[in-house]
Amino acid sequence: MTDSAKPLILVTGASQGIGAALARVFAGEMPCRLALVARNETNLNKVADECQALGAEVSVFPCDVSEAKAVREMAEVVQGRLGVVDVLINNAGSFQPSSFLDLSIEGFDEMINANLRSFFLVSRAFAPAMVERGKGHLFVMSSVAGLNDYPMGAGYCAAKFGVTGLAKVMRSELQESGVRVTIVYPGATYTPSWDGSDVPEERMMPAADVARSFYDAYQMSQRTVIEEIVLRPQLGDI
Repeated sequence: MTDSAKPLILVTGASQGIGAALARVFAGEMPCRLALVARNETNLNKVADECQALGAEVSVFPCDVSEAKAVREMAEVVQGRLGVVDVLINNAGSFQPSSFLDLSIEGFDEMINANLRSFFLVSRAFAPAMVERGKGHLFVMSSVAGLNDYPMGAGYCAAKFGVTGLAKVMRSELQESGVRVTIVYPGATYTPSWDGSDVPEERMMPAADVARSFYDAYQMSQRTVIEEIVLRPQLGDI
């Protein structure tokens, strides 16, 4: 049996990287219920075990958040079992480097689906109940690639610029409802996305630091919202 008095935090892309760090930060800092969403159930269960050891109540929901039917069914189960989400963290995403001239239609669609379509589908599934209740916090994982252009980032920049634009519209439209919207723009962060690169770990931000910014923003009173957070390695972009 879950304790409905504890806030419900839903994190997409929670099986590794920043998503897993987000789950651990919230679990370690406050009594909460976690709904962890990702495709990899094995890794989700590992993260869930870590968060349970920190004191959180954890449920896992394997789901491909770029698929409309899968998201709809997942949202119905989450809300039916756990209730309205208090904090929705749209973290799921993917990065594949490519120049514009080399980017295939399939590669472009993959970047849009993984980063932008998933954000739209998950937000569309959970935000209405938050609006109806009159409060909640919706976090959006954009990127510095959603603010500036980067060579070899044609598909990723296109997707993240779309994420930034949609999130800003949501902030404007939802502010009267009491739902806070925060956009986070991380620079290079040490996650599995950088596996195989020659960039040393010390040159990048720790995933836990990025995750901490979400928790700190959530701690503001309901009268205050941190609209945007830009995070970069101390030495700048890579």
